[in-house]
Amino acid sequence: MNTFFLIFIGLPALEIFLLIKIGGEIGALNTLALIFLTAIIGIYYARIQGIETLRSGLKNLYQNKLPIYELISGASIAFASILLIIPGFFTDTIGFLLLIPFSRRMIIKLFINKEKIEEEAQKNKTIDGEIVKKDKDEL
Repeated sequence: MNTFFLIFIGLPALEIFLLIKIGGEIGALNTLALIFLTAIIGIYYARIQGIETLRSGLKNLYQNKLPIYELISGASIAFASILLIIPGFFTDTIGFLLLIPFSRRMIIKLFINKEKIEEEAQKNKTIDGEIVKKDKDEL
């Protein structure tokens, strides 16, 4: 219930508060222009970061490595672009933090242990085989 409250009631209230405070300081039209500008710049950089992540993931696939970080990074870039489309300064700040590779790497390391995931993936490798008899069955 607390998470639901924070996301659906607390976040819009925080965004409205920030919009009123910043709008009072720089003016209503400048605030609107800033919201549109951050959305456009953010989506542009999300596209660039997404393409770089895709290239890195394909490079890892060619080297027979698991592109675990690239998959998580791609999902965080998609989430960042959604946050940048939502009007508001708090969501834009979180979105831009997820777009910067250095801060994205730190945030991902906080939530996910890459070595443990790779270890589990290596443990679960199976080899399929078929038993072939040299003697033919005679009926």
